[in-house]
Amino acid sequence: MEEIEIEIDAAGKVTVRTLGIKGAACLDAVEALVKIVGREESKELTAEYYEQPVYGQTHLSQHLRTS
Repeated sequence: MEEIEIEIDAAGKVTVRTLGIKGAACLDAVEALVKIVGREESKELTAEYYEQPVYGQTHLSQHLRTS
């Protein structure tokens, strides 16, 4: 499940975390929020950033018939 978590502290600091978004897609997901906030003070990449995204799985099987 892909999620974007947004936290705003009492001083107004905004922290955005992505959960379940693998690879560089996490940066794309956050980009629109950075535009709204106006600037990015820092960025910390998590272990999920370095994981390969899963695009779906295809199961292929071949059945042999003998007559």
